[in-house]
Amino acid sequence: MIVEERIYRMKPGKAPEYIRGYEQEGLAIQRPILGNLVGYYSTEIGPLNVIVHLWAYEDMADRAKRRAQLTTDARWLAYLPKVSHLLEQQENRILNPAPFFEPILRAMLAAAPR
Repeated sequence: MIVEERIYRMKPGKAPEYIRGYEQEGLAIQRPILGNLVGYYSTEIGPLNVIVHLWAYEDMADRAKRRAQLTTDARWLAYLPKVSHLLEQQENRILNPAPFFEPILRAMLAAAPR
């Protein structure tokens, strides 16, 4: 299992607008395709206007398949211009669990639709 951490820095003051738009439209598009939303957060202390979301995948192949499906979804392509102007910077990381860590998410991944 891997977790993708996506970190978005929004233009000053635009994080609430981005979150509203995502809640109203983006989440309903992404969730069925990407499948395993681990968390969705915004910062209050430290660097501000930052949104962090975490998605779990079986492996890099599972991630590639799901992301490819998302990038060809007409609803997603129509949604992106509505929020992309709010974004200032994006950073993605792939997180691998430590050998001793048995993530609870394994059960979620096993139950997720393919």
